[in-house]
Amino acid sequence: MKEDFLHYVWQHQYFDKQQLVTEDGQALTILRPGFRHTDAGPDFPNARLQLGDVEWNGAVEIHLKASDWYRHQHQQDQKYDQVILHVVHTADQPVYRTDGTLVPVLALGARLPAGLLSAYERLCEQPSSESLPCAGLLGQVSELTKTLMLDRALLERVEQKADVLAALYESLGQDWEATTWHALAAAFGFQKNSEPLSRLAKALPLSIVRRHRHDLRQLSALVFGQAGFLAEQADSSHDLYIRDLQQEFAFLRHKYNLAGTGLSAHDWNFLRLRPANFPTVRLAQLVGLLHARPMLFDALLSATDVPALEQFFTAPMPEYWRTHFRPGKPGKVAELGRSSVQLLIINVVVPLRVAYARHTGSAELVEASVALLEQLPAEHNHITDLYNALGFQHRTAADSQALLALQRGYCTPRRCLHCSIGSRLVQPNPLSR
Repeated sequence: MKEDFLHYVWQHQYFDKQQLVTEDGQALTILRPGFRHTDAGPDFPNARLQLGDVEWNGAVEIHLKASDWYRHQHQQDQKYDQVILHVVHTADQPVYRTDGTLVPVLALGARLPAGLLSAYERLCEQPSSESLPCAGLLGQVSELTKTLMLDRALLERVEQKADVLAALYESLGQDWEATTWHALAAAFGFQKNSEPLSRLAKALPLSIVRRHRHDLRQLSALVFGQAGFLAEQADSSHDLYIRDLQQEFAFLRHKYNLAGTGLSAHDWNFLRLRPANFPTVRLAQLVGLLHARPMLFDALLSATDVPALEQFFTAPMPEYWRTHFRPGKPGKVAELGRSSVQLLIINVVVPLRVAYARHTGSAELVEASVALLEQLPAEHNHITDLYNALGFQHRTAADSQALLALQRGYCTPRRCLHCSIGSRLVQPNPLSR
């Protein structure tokens, strides 16, 4: 048994509440169990209880054994002086606050419904695999329960991504345009080169980009120069275009005191990438976008549907990079593909708009932004295919993102009792599933 199980039991009050008595003999009435708290401090603050003839307001702390109070050093932490009830499975010893006063203890071991405990143990005993732990029990859960859980998981995933961008916004002096630049730059790395592209955005401030985004030659020199691709190389020593960019970057580097702030060519990943995914190609696509779209954030915010966003990302690369996938190395290069654009919408546009919507208090914009995911086709990978095979709906990118959130946030860490599906399977009344 894990402590999470007792949290679940207390939160939903799934135990025999007849004639409750604490270990020190006080009659107990639960007026309000409190609200689940996951940060530092007691587990359920804002509880209201009646102990004997006295009504108490405070916190409830949950442990498997009463002695865990001392194992967690709560007797030395004044945050736990607000605990008015210690709920445990087994009361193996009395516990005291920092001032030496006794904490009332309620032992639930003998009050748990047999069916509840056996259902929980059956869920925990499911074999560990890539599948969700309750895969063999899904037939007991209604489609409505699964749908509601996926809706919740989707919103949690979008909110988590929005949290990252909100923190980035604060770190950039509350500048949404700069936030967009940094977020897009990192996303153009498409995992393999996300980290060096994120570093490039820091090494090339938007204030400098803004001054030269109208001049494709200067913009290319800044981006490829700071990325480290304009250093002298044998392959490009006779390439007139690259030599021209080298001269322009030498001037701009001195003008903006950029020496020593950029990346080197060896910072980028080319291994096991197709030429279309080479970082040099992605940089060229990013240059084309910066040149064609003078106001990134406003355009992404004002777009009302996916076709408008796809049009936003349809920006031609510089001519040279349509026929070169590395400096001095010819080859036919495609423009930014539709699947790549869809990933940018999922991973940048939607969370960016949600972060802004939360900042401005616009619930309508949150809803409209999340709805964009329903206009995109479903993503396919081994995780989504696995859940699809188990009968989960998988028609749009909203479904894909929800399934990924379910797998990473609940199934893999086995947070079954925090999931509506697992919670339904453990519930004492099977008719409510």
